Amino acid sequence: MSPGNPPRCRLSAKPDMKILVVYPYIPYPLNRGAYHRAFHLLKGLAVDHEVDLFALSENGEGMEHKPVFEEFCRSVRVVPFAHPAWQKLFPGRLLNPATIAHWSLPMVAKELSHILATGNYGAVHIYDIVLAQYFLDHPTGCPLIVDRTRVDLQYQLMEHKRMNFSLKTRVLNYENLLKLWAYEKKVARGVAREVVCGPDDDDFVKKYISRSVPVTVIPNGVDVDYFRPSASSAPRQEKPTLLFCGAMDYNPNVDALRWYFQDIHADLKKQIPDLQLLIVGKDPAPEVKAYAERPGVTVTGGVPDVRPYYRQAWMQMVPLRIGGGTRLKIVESLAMGTPVVSTTIGAQGLDLGHDFDILLADTAEAFVRETTRALREAQLRCRLEGQGIATVNSRLSWPKLARDLSQIYSNLSAPPPKRSQSPSPQPLASPIPHRVN
Repeated sequence: MSPGNPPRCRLSAKPDMKILVVYPYIPYPLNRGAYHRAFHLLKGLAVDHEVDLFALSENGEGMEHKPVFEEFCRSVRVVPFAHPAWQKLFPGRLLNPATIAHWSLPMVAKELSHILATGNYGAVHIYDIVLAQYFLDHPTGCPLIVDRTRVDLQYQLMEHKRMNFSLKTRVLNYENLLKLWAYEKKVARGVAREVVCGPDDDDFVKKYISRSVPVTVIPNGVDVDYFRPSASSAPRQEKPTLLFCGAMDYNPNVDALRWYFQDIHADLKKQIPDLQLLIVGKDPAPEVKAYAERPGVTVTGGVPDVRPYYRQAWMQMVPLRIGGGTRLKIVESLAMGTPVVSTTIGAQGLDLGHDFDILLADTAEAFVRETTRALREAQLRCRLEGQGIATVNSRLSWPKLARDLSQIYSNLSAPPPKRSQSPSPQPLASPIPHRVN
């Protein structure tokens, strides 16, 4: 960490460890998937441990929500900042050995150095990898745990493959991927453990980044008190209705809808002529807004409460083709009693069984078939509804998942051993057939 090396941290074997939690933003209000995970796991971690929160606030965004976190954190330090301008490809960006310079801020390093000097922490919990840079070059002596909403290299490779980027963007992306791979390996060497959202993320890390870094899978969950069938009195629509929910300027969601309308929608309409589709989520891209011109398709934009839409829909569809992390829309939908049809990539990490708590379909033909079957068979929807609610309540509630995270810290008693082993560069297997060596 610069300027200066931070003091070494105290090691603690006590269950009630003192933890510094470092976030790149204020995860509130809960209007983004990553915010849900960040907020609920932090709140749960504070039940068993003494937690200090250090968070960045881009241009002061979210600083008014600091009191929300002061209710359960021992202390909360929010630092406003502004990203430096993006470097041009040459000479600045091309000659920069890392892709995280956009988050390299001397004032952040100074703040963290001061906090570590006075905090006497037993561990540091970092949310996502962009802020890990402040701890890697000058180890503090206390374990670093990084919690990941997605494995960035995996996500960006899939995005690079699926999205129709311009030639210039593709060149910039490839340059970024090479540097990101190196940074991912650096993070894996410097942390005590990585926490990921699903087994697919775990497999990717072990195969392409580091075979030796300890990894724990903690999937995304749901607030079962907030997302419950009785939370909304909205009745099911009279006509068969599908829902697609999420941030509508997010590339994986835009790509999912593009695939749906190109390859699925027309054939599904032939089977279900009175089909209705609700597209619900903030900041719809122009391409998404244009879908509202089609008969039976409604694009709402952002809504104050998504729960009535879950209850109005007969099913939620998740035709995602770009993975990384897990989809909160699925667990929320199941908790609300609305069955889900999804690609395997869309449902990765949740350990849901086809025709048990979810319907899975990975081709356009299968998506039409499974969706048609569910929309026509009320008994099937009823069975999926009941099992989905049971699964979420037993395995995917935030308090349960937060206890799993808390246990990681309760078990810490020594810094991680030095590791040097990492996999040799090799072609990435399908669905990411890119070689990045």
